[in-house]
Amino acid sequence: MKAIVKSKPGKGLSLVEIEEPTLQSPHDVKIKILKVSICGTDVHIYEWNDWAKDRIKRFPQIDGHEFVGRVIEVGSEVKNVKSGDLVVSDSHIPCGYCHQCRTGNMHVCQNLEILGVDRDGIFSEYTVLPDKVLIKIDESIPLKYASVMEPLGNAIFTTTATDLRGKVVLITGAGPIGAMAIEIAKLSGAAYVVVSEPSDYRINMAKSLGADLVINPKEKSLVDEVLKITSGLRADVFLEMSGNENALNDGIKSLKNTGVASILGVYPESKVKFEMNTAVFKNLTIHTITGRKMFETWYMAINWLKYHKLDLSKIVTHEFDFENFEEAFELMASGKSGKIVLNVAKEEV
Repeated sequence: MKAIVKSKPGKGLSLVEIEEPTLQSPHDVKIKILKVSICGTDVHIYEWNDWAKDRIKRFPQIDGHEFVGRVIEVGSEVKNVKSGDLVVSDSHIPCGYCHQCRTGNMHVCQNLEILGVDRDGIFSEYTVLPDKVLIKIDESIPLKYASVMEPLGNAIFTTTATDLRGKVVLITGAGPIGAMAIEIAKLSGAAYVVVSEPSDYRINMAKSLGADLVINPKEKSLVDEVLKITSGLRADVFLEMSGNENALNDGIKSLKNTGVASILGVYPESKVKFEMNTAVFKNLTIHTITGRKMFETWYMAINWLKYHKLDLSKIVTHEFDFENFEEAFELMASGKSGKIVLNVAKEEV
């Protein structure tokens, strides 16, 4: 089968022919991949930045972790899916037995493996995954939107960490997940959504998705603008999606006393400067977010897409043939796109 792999350290990925995977346990499921989407993590691996150098240890390794596919074979103990089902998967592979897994926190399993990072990913024509991470989805959901349900889950987990009804919500970073958060915040009852984003492309995307105010922090003070539109009270909720230290601290300063911050952004360095005294004296509640709440956020995503409450047409902006992955990666790295989908198989539902 064809697969996009990280063959060795250094920039780039390779399209190679490798052996098709086979079932190894009674709980394994073999899946024909239909579409995959490119994540920022994949771009880090493609560009081989410091994070990737520190994190990726296996070569060659199949890249990728966001997909939709069709089940073609199941192990003898598989109960939740069957051959022919349309499925997606969480990229976090939990052990199922540790303290976190047994207390409803599989997304931060002590023995967690991540697809395309700790083990082979899904940028291939076929994959084999354990049944415990698969979710059957409704056939009515367009495949290109199904392929981005994993990052959609990030946005849902971050945005729904607190009640948004009637709240002023500030989002820093309007990349694909931040863009998804705009729609989710509106759907969750936010009264007013402010977005901070320096990229012209993403500013326009945020506006098209219904953000009430979009601020370029390179041109205006985010803190001052939030003060103006809230009559000095500041925002109720802050969603940090950018991984930018200045955005993080501007967001903390833009929150009202007893406000709530929900932080998904991952930063270039593990240690960053933080407005800790501001946060303490404001009595803020701070949520840090990783992955998706397995499987609560998945079922929310399925229902919102099935019943047409979320429109991802302005967020999934480009599709490429699987073989043209390099062009897709370069476009994604440029910041002049939303989510990019690679078409692996020809099936359409």
